[in-house]
Amino acid sequence: MLPSRYLRSAARQTSHRRPAAGEAFQGKLDAEVIRHNKAITAHMRAGRVAEAERLFAAMPRRSTSTYNAMLAGYAANRRLPLAVSLFRTIPRPDTFSYNTLLHALAVSSSLTDARGLFDEMPVKDSVSYNVMISSHANHGLVSLARNYFDLAPEKDAVSWNGMLAAYVRNGRIEDARALFTSRTEWDAISWNALMAGYVQRGNMAEAKELFDRMPARDVVSWNIMVSGYARGGNMMEARRLFDAAPVRDVFTWTAVVSGFAQNGMLEEARKVFDAMPERNEVSWNAMVAAYVQHRMMEKAKELFNMMPCRNVASWNTMLTGYAQAGMLEEAKVVFDMMPQKDAVSWAAMLAAYSQGGYSEETMQLFIEMGRHGEWVNRSAFACVLSTCADIAALECGMQLHGRLMKAGYGVGCFVGNALLAMYFKCGNMEHARNAFEEMEERDVVSWNTMIAGYARHGFGKEALDIFDTMKTTSTKPDDITMVGVLAACSHSGLVEKGISYFYSMHHDFGVTAKPEHYTCMIDLLGRAGRLTEAHDLMKDMPFEPDSTMWGALLGASRIHRNPELGRSAAEKIFELEPENAGMYVLLSNIYASSGKWCDVGKMRVMMEERGVKKVPGFSWIEVHNKVHTFSVGDCVHPEKEKIYAFLEDLDMRMKKAGYVSATDMVLHDVEEEEKEHMLKYHSEKLAAAYGILNIPLGRPIRVIKNLRVCGDCHNAFKYISAIEGRLIILRDSNRFHHFKDGSCSCGDYW
Repeated sequence: MLPSRYLRSAARQTSHRRPAAGEAFQGKLDAEVIRHNKAITAHMRAGRVAEAERLFAAMPRRSTSTYNAMLAGYAANRRLPLAVSLFRTIPRPDTFSYNTLLHALAVSSSLTDARGLFDEMPVKDSVSYNVMISSHANHGLVSLARNYFDLAPEKDAVSWNGMLAAYVRNGRIEDARALFTSRTEWDAISWNALMAGYVQRGNMAEAKELFDRMPARDVVSWNIMVSGYARGGNMMEARRLFDAAPVRDVFTWTAVVSGFAQNGMLEEARKVFDAMPERNEVSWNAMVAAYVQHRMMEKAKELFNMMPCRNVASWNTMLTGYAQAGMLEEAKVVFDMMPQKDAVSWAAMLAAYSQGGYSEETMQLFIEMGRHGEWVNRSAFACVLSTCADIAALECGMQLHGRLMKAGYGVGCFVGNALLAMYFKCGNMEHARNAFEEMEERDVVSWNTMIAGYARHGFGKEALDIFDTMKTTSTKPDDITMVGVLAACSHSGLVEKGISYFYSMHHDFGVTAKPEHYTCMIDLLGRAGRLTEAHDLMKDMPFEPDSTMWGALLGASRIHRNPELGRSAAEKIFELEPENAGMYVLLSNIYASSGKWCDVGKMRVMMEERGVKKVPGFSWIEVHNKVHTFSVGDCVHPEKEKIYAFLEDLDMRMKKAGYVSATDMVLHDVEEEEKEHMLKYHSEKLAAAYGILNIPLGRPIRVIKNLRVCGDCHNAFKYISAIEGRLIILRDSNRFHHFKDGSCSCGDYW
């Protein structure tokens, strides 16, 4: 948004600007135009764009100042396309006209357009150059900012301070110091800016050297040093400077309060807070935030209720505190009571719902946010993308992708990484790859998401290709990268490659093996049938095996039908996690596949005695922007008869093609025919059937299950993909399976 000074400047032009040639108005007409110009500016300041447009359209005569008032108003109200369109209709645009649009383009991330407009300007002043300097600096393009600085024929204090601030903000403190030493005419603002740069880097020695040399200090100088020592944990020096300060304002006091609070010294923080001669919203918010950060919500609420002055940040602090503490009801009460909400408020509530697993509430709140016309920030986009990923709402996620690209958020790491995760979790690797290629910035999380994404989909070779590309960049692999690499080897049967990476990662990348890496190796060896090696590795680890490691060994025992090792692993898991229902079921599967029904019965009794309940399995599928959920033998879906009839017909065609039900997967000692019937209506089969019936040919069927897919459904989906000629992408609790033409991407190695 344009700073308010632009609107004020437009108003001044309206009142005092001398008419250009051809614009001269006489007597009453001049006064009328000026009056209308002031009214347009007032409407735009209040956000009444439509009223300003009506008044503008009704004016029989206009001056350049009239156009400038509209132009500044459009820019201030984020109506950039209208501003550009209006600018092209101005009969005689002046330098103010150009500068207004230039600034609007720059702050909206349209730097290419801003550079084009700058190049066509007939007259450029210091404001024009300063806009280009600050806008490029704000986008991290410091070298380009310096080019415009060097090109400026006349540099004012704003130019010098802007360039200095650009270096400081982008962490180029040495360049900032060089610029600072290149001239002597710096004011206190400049000294403070450089000093703040050193403070931000934690270099208090350099900051202190500048502080001691300053020809004149103001209260900001003292505040920078006090807050710097406080943030660094040196409260003794912070308090010493606080006591020595010749003048203190509310920010000086607040810096000490925040310092004590951030260092966990809440009693000291409260003493300083209580001693403050005056407090503002920031002071109150700092103390409330201190209690919130330490999960002392009752204390925070008590202080919040005492506040004589609350702003939106005060409410946001309480809202965020309740949300992070998992107190969703209290968070919703605060959210509903807020007299004013901003983007942070909406994002905090969205995060609370999203992290709490309330997918429907998250989506509904996001829709409500749009109805209120609230600007969607990066955090809100990331939360909703995360929710789309959790419920695999691909169509909704793709719509969000379009919106965030329009908002200029798609190229950065924060939202870009959430976008990658969404596409992978929704089973669309092509879109994930395209989004990755479009990212102008990539960090280690971006690369890790790509590697882990391909690994979970069973495309180990592609995951390792991305890893090889990553090694050619300046981004260094970390421990999470190596978890993804080892998982890629595990899911794709690349045993020797995985072993090589495991034993070389410390030497090559400085990554020390953690429990997660050992878990991947146990899984890798176990899946390959090398159960003894996996068990020996667990014995040789520098730490005790956890339940995840024993779970990997138990899973391998199921695949390779080793009930003795499976029982041993399960007993360890029951000791560590007696309420882990999945492990009871997994061991029961091992017994059932071996026909040991007595042991299956014992497992059921053990679960009942320990109060362990099996998590019910369900699957869902998104069709036409609506999510349909199914449970085993579902009888509530409105199209159940159509689905069941289709499955009956499909079952006959599958059997003709050679499909045989894997009845050993049924954990009940019943007749084979009844076992087949029980397998036929598993939730993932119902979801896939509904997708085939309702999703057009040529589009993938994407099914999500909350548990691991059973062996029978995995086998059945291979037949279904061949018979129906459809790509079926199944996401279970462990990984993805891409079924096409009778085979699965996992190569039956899962």
